[in-house]
Amino acid sequence: MREWLNDAVFYEIYPQSFYDTNSDGIGDLNGIIEKLDYIKELGCDAIWINPCFDSPFSDAGYDVRDYKKIAERYGTNDDAKRLFDEVHKRNMHVFLDLVPGHTSIEHPWFKESCKADRNEYSDRYVWTNSMFENPTPLESLRGISEREGSIGVNFFTFQPALNYGFYEQKESWQQGMEDEGPKASLEAMKDVMRFWMDMGCDGFRVDMAHSMIKNDPESKGTILFWQKVRKFLEEEYPHICMVSEWGEPDKSIAGGFHMDFVLHFGPSHYGDLFREGDPYFSRNGKGNIKAFVDKYLQLYDETDGRGFICIPSGNHDMERLKWKLDDEEIKIAFAFLLSMPGVPFIYYGDEIGMRYQGELKSKEGGYFRTGARTPMQWNREKNCGFSDGDEASLYLPVDKNEDFNDVLSQMNSETSIYSEVKKLIAVRREHKALHNKAFIKFEYVKENAYPVAYIREEVNENGDDKATPIGASSSTCCNKLDSGIDEPEARDSVGVKDLVSVRDAVSVKESACVKDSVSVGDAVSVGDAVSTRDSASAGERILVIINPSSEKVSFETSEKLGELVYINGEVPTQSGNIVTVPATCAAFFMI
Repeated sequence: MREWLNDAVFYEIYPQSFYDTNSDGIGDLNGIIEKLDYIKELGCDAIWINPCFDSPFSDAGYDVRDYKKIAERYGTNDDAKRLFDEVHKRNMHVFLDLVPGHTSIEHPWFKESCKADRNEYSDRYVWTNSMFENPTPLESLRGISEREGSIGVNFFTFQPALNYGFYEQKESWQQGMEDEGPKASLEAMKDVMRFWMDMGCDGFRVDMAHSMIKNDPESKGTILFWQKVRKFLEEEYPHICMVSEWGEPDKSIAGGFHMDFVLHFGPSHYGDLFREGDPYFSRNGKGNIKAFVDKYLQLYDETDGRGFICIPSGNHDMERLKWKLDDEEIKIAFAFLLSMPGVPFIYYGDEIGMRYQGELKSKEGGYFRTGARTPMQWNREKNCGFSDGDEASLYLPVDKNEDFNDVLSQMNSETSIYSEVKKLIAVRREHKALHNKAFIKFEYVKENAYPVAYIREEVNENGDDKATPIGASSSTCCNKLDSGIDEPEARDSVGVKDLVSVRDAVSVKESACVKDSVSVGDAVSVGDAVSTRDSASAGERILVIINPSSEKVSFETSEKLGELVYINGEVPTQSGNIVTVPATCAAFFMI
């Protein structure tokens, strides 16, 4: 069961920049092990490690050369096993970054696939029939093989796309999802997952999860693909969790993912909060959170408690929080991030307000992202405490500004970002109304206005720490979810709104009656369901009020402010139904 996800807080680690223990200027797995207690003390109980597999590092490890080998610069497979063990000793969890959509051109599978004579890897990648034929809709790689044809790529030109099939086949070279090549690719990726799960990995963040099936405009085929993976996990590794880089939780969660992100790409309006234009969390008061909330609530309704919508502080693919926000604004931003539903993800260094170094030259395919991948600033000693190596050997330069933030200084300050984040995580864990699956209702949100206010409400656990499954019945009459929708004939008749998601551990035979046609909104959630409006109880309720602007504002509510459980800034006051909110303030009240 995945009950631990209900109050989990993740910490994302870019391994080459976290902590260097052998003085070569590059972070390593032993460095992560040495800093596990720091992560635990902050309040995070799970970590996501960016790719650490063998790679030529043209794309910082997202170009995998060997899925079953730790890259030498990070250590060994034995170090990975020790990391898993040390994480578990601390009652924490660890996710690896799985890159299933493409490999490096140096991967042995690709080298074999390039040979003219047919072999078991000939159909492992997307090939056209002729070198002069483009692998539309993909970009192409050509002229490097003895084999006739062009190769489709997934991102950079040195990342050939693995072949999982085409949902709509428009050319003779486009294979279907049930052809032998695509099926072999899926089985090979399952084998990779087994290798790390058997070693102790607790789950995966899946890179470009939306891109598996090609010519799939509505993601129907990709959803079916991930349902097969979820079925495999339920049968062999029912404790394992997955979070997708997809950015469309209505689709990814229907496909069986436990979590998905709202991201800087896609329809979420996430960028409006912290990074784009006039961010909402800037004190200049010119931001707009309404479009974000509208989209969030749409996704919240469509996923309907079957998985978590995660709002990260940032990640390795975007500018840092401190690009457009100062330290005080970042504190208010974290009050929002750590009081919303879903599983929080904190990008290393955001908890101390590390600066985005946008002036840096591109490193390992980072381009503008490079400035958000700089070494962790542990103290004010040599190389900011990241490495004892020579400055010239560092993976990326440390912050040269005299006013840089560091861990040691912030841990010793009660008013630092670090201290505020630690306090917020503790408050979140202390109050069930703030847990990851607790219900949310927006109390005040308007176009181009401040503050934003919302109610978090404890989920009715029915005495057994599980929310009532959606659509569950006391009778049992069918087994629709026992194996998920993985029959090839389903692909032409099942759309996103008709898909049944595979749920955790408990079969439908044991939990619910399902009709022959089940929509995403009506799907039965089995096992560790998240939450639904119907399952919200009259338990603990907390009103969150956040005003990032530099102006005093007010809003109307029928709720009565009770005990103050968190404050950053001056305390809001209430007169009748009007709540007056001081400038640059975040407050949580019992109601």
